[in-house]
Amino acid sequence: MVAELRSAGGNGGPVQAEELAALESVEQRVLWLSTAIIDHANRVRPNPSGLKVGGHQASSASMTSIMTALWFHALTAEDRVSVKPHASPVLHAINYLLGELDESYLTTLRAFGGLQSYPSRSKDPDLVDYSTGSVGIGATAPLWGALARRYVEGRFGGGGRGRQYSLLGDAELDEGAIWEAIQDSMVPGLGEVVWVVDLNRQSLDRVIPGIAADKLQGMFAAAGWQVISLKYGRFLKELFKRPGGEALRARIDVMGNPEYQRLLRCSADELRERLPGTGSTAGPIAELIAPLDDASLLAALRNLGGHDIGALLDAFAGVDDTRPTVIFAYTVKGYGLPTEGHPQNHSSLLTADQMNALADRLGTDLDHPWTRFGEGSAEAALCAAAAQRLRRPEQALQKPPAVPADLGRPAPTGIGNTQQALGRVLLDLTRRAPEAAARIVTVSPDVSSSTNLGGWLNKVGVWSPTERTDWFADDAETILHWREQPAGQHVELGIAETNLVGLLGELGATWSRWGQPLLPIGVVYDPFVNRALEPWSFGIYAGGQSILVGTPSGVTLAPEGGAHQSITTPSLGIEQPGCVTYEPAFAIDTEWCLLAALGNLARPGGSSAYLRLSTRPIDQSTAAVPSDPAARERRRRHVTAGAYRLRQHEKPVVTLAAMGALVPEALAAADRLAALGYGADVVCVTSPDLLFRALQARRGLSDDPAWILDQVFPLDRATPLVTVLDGHPHTLAFLSTIQNVPISTLGVTRFGQSGAIEDVYRYHRIDTDSIVTTALDLID
Repeated sequence: MVAELRSAGGNGGPVQAEELAALESVEQRVLWLSTAIIDHANRVRPNPSGLKVGGHQASSASMTSIMTALWFHALTAEDRVSVKPHASPVLHAINYLLGELDESYLTTLRAFGGLQSYPSRSKDPDLVDYSTGSVGIGATAPLWGALARRYVEGRFGGGGRGRQYSLLGDAELDEGAIWEAIQDSMVPGLGEVVWVVDLNRQSLDRVIPGIAADKLQGMFAAAGWQVISLKYGRFLKELFKRPGGEALRARIDVMGNPEYQRLLRCSADELRERLPGTGSTAGPIAELIAPLDDASLLAALRNLGGHDIGALLDAFAGVDDTRPTVIFAYTVKGYGLPTEGHPQNHSSLLTADQMNALADRLGTDLDHPWTRFGEGSAEAALCAAAAQRLRRPEQALQKPPAVPADLGRPAPTGIGNTQQALGRVLLDLTRRAPEAAARIVTVSPDVSSSTNLGGWLNKVGVWSPTERTDWFADDAETILHWREQPAGQHVELGIAETNLVGLLGELGATWSRWGQPLLPIGVVYDPFVNRALEPWSFGIYAGGQSILVGTPSGVTLAPEGGAHQSITTPSLGIEQPGCVTYEPAFAIDTEWCLLAALGNLARPGGSSAYLRLSTRPIDQSTAAVPSDPAARERRRRHVTAGAYRLRQHEKPVVTLAAMGALVPEALAAADRLAALGYGADVVCVTSPDLLFRALQARRGLSDDPAWILDQVFPLDRATPLVTVLDGHPHTLAFLSTIQNVPISTLGVTRFGQSGAIEDVYRYHRIDTDSIVTTALDLID
């Protein structure tokens, strides 16, 4: 493993003085271009609305040295980099110098159709490896990208051997997702992972008074990471060797962040007065800095490791490829700009005078800001060599395997639930569609056995980069066989939903990264979908296509009480872009919905899916699946389009639309209404999401198919409507607008209670009595 990754580790050879000089010159041009990109967006480009466009010149400036060293020396074509959100202009500046971005885009930062506010795989015109912008998620994505790469390489080949870099700000380490990720048992073996922390000691609002770098480094080391600290540059290190140097080093080492930042704002005269401090070391420090001219003194204070190209290259070359590495690179926020070190420089913008002065100092021209290096120059040669080294071959997209629409087995007739159906469908696929089953990879945060994946795990095994001994293989009482091997198709993570969906997003992106399609399914307790929603949503935004299964769900988990009863998840599924949500009531519906979701993964224009499943036992015969093949296929099409008519009365006066676990109550209510002389149709909703899309299409607001509305809610059967689900009632409230009928919506609006299911349903007024009463109120 060491040799494998070292051979892929980048251009790690010795750096000659000429190349170092060229790198430093390129660094200055990157600083200029990134600053000018933001300046043009805010000060030059017409802005009729008058709203601030924004951008982060200071945050970009603190990253220019790090990113120049990476792209123009250390990276290989197989490496991937996640760039901190506020440094996106630096990435675009580099891509421009490499010839990967047309000049016309440099004037479009944060404009419609132009360069995005933060790096985006799916929306930016140039090469972006990881979408970032949500704190902590972009930083951790390369961990899961590394794991996804290993899975692809081990099972199918083509994943390559490159490093996975994260460039993140020190304030981002406040985010809990960071620490949830690095402590997962899967992470310590990911030697291709390298994080670089831009340690500029500032956040959005302030200079952070106690960044506690030593404590942070200790936490990474305790998690098994290699820790490299780049605190001082070559000039400062040379000063430390002179008489009084140790006193200067001790003075800076113990200096608080706010005091150091204040010194950055001092003139040379003020610095000579303030830097020595007080006490016995003041004299030696004053004597040490006295011979320095003003420019050297000011440069010395700013000579931190994160701005020393040579020190950065040494750090990249010294990465231990047997374990993850974190490099703490001390930097100055706004380095090289008039705003450097100012506590409120996060969103500050340079004035026209400041931009002109910067152009003069950096040898550029504000009137012609996008000039490249002259042909034949050492800088141009360096850019051309980097572009050649980083050029990736065209990636052929392998077509995903065909997924059958129907496995053909008879519809179940006994008692069962939709969660059980999940495991059964996965096992059936291994027999009836082995090519598709081979591409499925399941992920769970330590809930595999309790979400009915046991049979699947026994069949396909648990994924591990190396074969591990199953010490319970010969234990007759062990039902779940935990066979860990490189050929396994289930990945087990610790109890952290953000890690689950982070990996899910990266597994769902392998088709576009390496041309290898996977069909990833993540299983999580539905009450905790909210915890996972934001990182999963960001994964979808970044192009990951996956299936998230929330199970078990709702107040139907009656004995569990409010702590484990989900309420808002049905409507969240509707509101999530790039995702289709399903909540089937029956096992056969679950099969069809899951197959439809699998068939929509790993392809351009594909979609993620969310399935909300239940453990409530339901009589499967009440699904009344037609035995005639054509009628069965018609039912399947309706199920996967969003709804079907489960029961039709000869003369309906009310329609009961139910979803998921509440369908039995709707059927029982229809029987009681019929006994009272009131005919009721029953509609089983499987996807409120698809029904809403169909309604929008009917109104000319989308291109989705709308045929399902006329099939399930025809005008000639339009009656007052009662909706009921184990979730918030507004989820189905829009159904009344299909034919503009009166409606009453039943659902869950309060935290749940423990108890028998009948008592809990009655408490939330989603029981059969409540449905009957509500229907009578509508039709009387």
